[in-house]
Amino acid sequence: MTTCSAPGKIYLFGEHAVVYGEPAIACAIELRTRVCAKKSNVIKISSNLGKTALDFDVHPYVSAAIKKMGSPGVSIEITSDIPVGSGLGSSAAVTIATLAAINIEFGLGYENEELARIGHEIEKEVQGAASPTDTFVSTFGGVVEIPSRKRLELLDCGIVIGNTNKGASPKKTAKLVQQVARLKEQYPDAINPIIKTIGSFAKQGEALVSEKNYTSLGKLMNVNHGLLDALGVCTVELSALVYAARNAGAYGAKLTGAGGGGCMVALSDSPQEVAKAIERAGGQAIITRFTQLGVLLE
Repeated sequence: MTTCSAPGKIYLFGEHAVVYGEPAIACAIELRTRVCAKKSNVIKISSNLGKTALDFDVHPYVSAAIKKMGSPGVSIEITSDIPVGSGLGSSAAVTIATLAAINIEFGLGYENEELARIGHEIEKEVQGAASPTDTFVSTFGGVVEIPSRKRLELLDCGIVIGNTNKGASPKKTAKLVQQVARLKEQYPDAINPIIKTIGSFAKQGEALVSEKNYTSLGKLMNVNHGLLDALGVCTVELSALVYAARNAGAYGAKLTGAGGGGCMVALSDSPQEVAKAIERAGGQAIITRFTQLGVLLE
C-alpha cells in the first residue's frame, strides 16, 4: 500500500493573460490531496464522490491516470483538503498524487518530470485544454514564475482563501477563456493593454516576492483583480469576499483561477480576522500557507 499527496495552488498574478503568452506567478499551498494505491485483483476507486471501477464521468482524472500507468488491478482511495472546482488546482493534485502512488506501488520507475508531463496530458484529455502550470506546481511545489518555471522565494505571510462554494467546472472555465478571447477580438485597443498590464504584474511581482514586500504585492493584487473584473470573469460573490478581506486588513485580495465562481485569495498577517470577515460576507474561509513541498510519499 502506498500513499502520496500533492498540493493545490493559487495564482498571485496572471490568470487569463497567461493564455496569451504573458507571465504568471503560481504558488503551491498547504492544502493537499492524498491518494492511497494498493495492488488489487480489480480496479476500485473510492472518494467522497462515491465508489466506482474505472469511471470517466465520476472519477475522470483518476481513471485516466490508472489507464495511462497501465495498472491491471489497483484499489485507489482519495481524501482531499482542496475544494473541487474552486480554482485551487484540485484536478492537478489528484492526478499527480494518483500517478505518484501507482508509480511507487508498482515500481514503475518514473521521475517526477515524467509524472508532471503525464499529468498535463491527462488534464488536456479530460478538459479539452489545460495549462501545464497546475500539474507542474503540484509536482514540484514552491512559488514559480510561468512560463520560465523559475523558482522564486517562498512567501512567509499567511494566506486566506475565500470559497464562494459556486464551483467553476472545466466547461465553465473553457467558456470564460472563450469569452475573454471574443472580447479581445471585438475591442483589441481596450483589451490588449489590459492583458499586457496583467502580465506586467507578474514581472514586477517577481522582485516584490524576493523582497517579501507584501504591502506592494497586495496593491498589485488589488489592481489585478480589478482588471480581471473588467474582463468579465468576476462575480458578485467573489467581489464581496475580496472587499471583505481588504476591509479586514489584508495586504491585498483577488480572485484566483479562471473566475466565474470558485475562490479568491488574500495575503494577510492577521489571517483569523480576514477569515472572519470572509465568513460574515457569506464565504467559506480556509487559512493556509505557501509550501515548497510538491508531491510526497507519506
